[in-house]
Amino acid sequence: MAIKLHGHPLSPPVKRVVACLEEKGIQYEFVLVDLFTGQQKKEPFVSLTPFGQVPVLEDGDLKLFESRAITQYIAHTYATKGTPLVPNDPKKMANVVVWIEVESQRFDVVASKLSFEILIQPKLGKTTDEGVVDQLQEKLAQILDVYESRLSQSKYLGGDEFSLADLHHSPIVNNLMGTKIKALFDARPKVSAWCVDILGRPAWQKVLQSMKFDWPANYSTSK
Repeated sequence: MAIKLHGHPLSPPVKRVVACLEEKGIQYEFVLVDLFTGQQKKEPFVSLTPFGQVPVLEDGDLKLFESRAITQYIAHTYATKGTPLVPNDPKKMANVVVWIEVESQRFDVVASKLSFEILIQPKLGKTTDEGVVDQLQEKLAQILDVYESRLSQSKYLGGDEFSLADLHHSPIVNNLMGTKIKALFDARPKVSAWCVDILGRPAWQKVLQSMKFDWPANYSTSK
């Protein structure tokens, strides 16, 4: 098996890459990096990435870090396998790239912080800062208004076909669907339907099955 993916099931960026591999139907070996013992900051893992963060992909002699760079490599290199995730037409590809950037530079910046504040902080034994949550909700609402407008023009963000622009959202959208933030998505019909679509894909369902994670017992009280 040529492809190895180093990561941890808790990590949304890792799930982003796993979703891409599943959409492509590519077999891979998952190498667990234990974030709870700081394995990501130690050898041999740090020899794979200078930032000590998951995920890292190995495909033969190629080593890649940064989840969105990895998914683009997979989508282009294995273009003929599984789901087409990037269009061949340059203009269509340009639209997909625009929304890949929107996800990275606008949506994820806000939504990941919300996910961390609401879901992770309590697991760490810390209190969710509702003031921060309120501020982030307001920002996310503005972003989702733009998404609602975009999805009124096309079925998916990058056009009429599912692409990396949509796939990149799946981990954090899935996290927020289990919180009060779901109401922001539900209040926008096009966005709500899009969420149901991307989270209902067979590939994403496989991610949820393969990346199940149970927090260590008494983790928050042991730190």
